[in-house]
Amino acid sequence: MKTLSWIRQRQPFWMPALAAVAAMALAGCATMAAPPEKVVEQRATEYWKARIAGDYAKAYSLSTPSYRKLHTAEQFRMQFGAGASLQGAEPVNVTCEPEKCTVRIKISAAPALVGMNLGTIATHLSETWLLEDGQWWRYQDL
Repeated sequence: MKTLSWIRQRQPFWMPALAAVAAMALAGCATMAAPPEKVVEQRATEYWKARIAGDYAKAYSLSTPSYRKLHTAEQFRMQFGAGASLQGAEPVNVTCEPEKCTVRIKISAAPALVGMNLGTIATHLSETWLLEDGQWWRYQDL
């Protein structure tokens, strides 16, 4: 009993606080890994924001490494025509398997038809995201 008392007397006052902070930090690390649905939703949002802004380099960087090995950024950019002006895009649903997620995207676009003002129309599409080397990438047909 004397030894324990002696240790407590010699222990700096900040040690219990430090121990509490360390325990909270370790507990936080266990919960920091976001579920794949959230990660893919964020990356899909990044991809479509880049596409709408015309930042094809950023959009290209979110394609799978295997696609980028076979196609240049310029080839990627050239596949998108000027038939419609994208106004917005947002993920509405993400479902994941261990190494594959399907994202349902709502796209808003203004069709470019001469002499006609159709306003903005909305449609939906599904896209695939694949887990490769610990990161989620947008699948592009090779």
